Amino acid sequence: MTAAADGSGAMFDGIAEGYDRLNRWMSMGMDAGWRRRLIAALPTGPLLDVATGTADVALALAARDADTTVTGLDPSVGMLAAGQRKVDDAGLADRIRLVEGDAQALPFADATFAGACISFGIRNVPDRARALAELARVTRPGGPVAVLELSWPRGGPLAPFARFHVRHVIPRLGAWLSGDAEYRYLADSIRAFPPPDEFAALMAAAGLRDVRVERMSLGAVHLFVGTA
Repeated sequence: MTAAADGSGAMFDGIAEGYDRLNRWMSMGMDAGWRRRLIAALPTGPLLDVATGTADVALALAARDADTTVTGLDPSVGMLAAGQRKVDDAGLADRIRLVEGDAQALPFADATFAGACISFGIRNVPDRARALAELARVTRPGGPVAVLELSWPRGGPLAPFARFHVRHVIPRLGAWLSGDAEYRYLADSIRAFPPPDEFAALMAAAGLRDVRVERMSLGAVHLFVGTA
């Protein structure tokens, strides 16, 4: 496999085909529940799903309400291709549009969307503050911007067990199932992600108001929701 920068679109191109299956295994099936919490935080109407990957969130948003349209954006053409097949199979190509793009420079006008989200993607963005400001810019005033992200478990009696899972189980299971070393990057990127209060402050600094934080799975996952 050609070497690709950690967290880049090219890196995800290499694992696109097995990405959904690997997520189910590595999260022990909990990823679907995490995404449901994200989806519940978003309104109907035109929505933006950044780091859409294989379009799981976009599909769930469109399926939830017949009046909702979703634009899914991702830097990985391989992930988008896998997502487009799922969109076509679901018969939702008229309401889901997938585009290649950069979270740090969204190709949309101000206040285009009723709400916006990014799930398991902000961790891979080099300039997170810029990406958050872009999400706020393209969301209509009063609309939610939701961020779902893996976190390094820090508190509670079970945190050491959760940290062991992130540090050792996830990368080894990912490498074993996929044959790719890219999953070693995953644990490092989770450990480097800022604590929840720091990330919430970053959202506020980007122009988002009333930021709230929901802790899930022993602190291994957090949902952040702010208002544009």
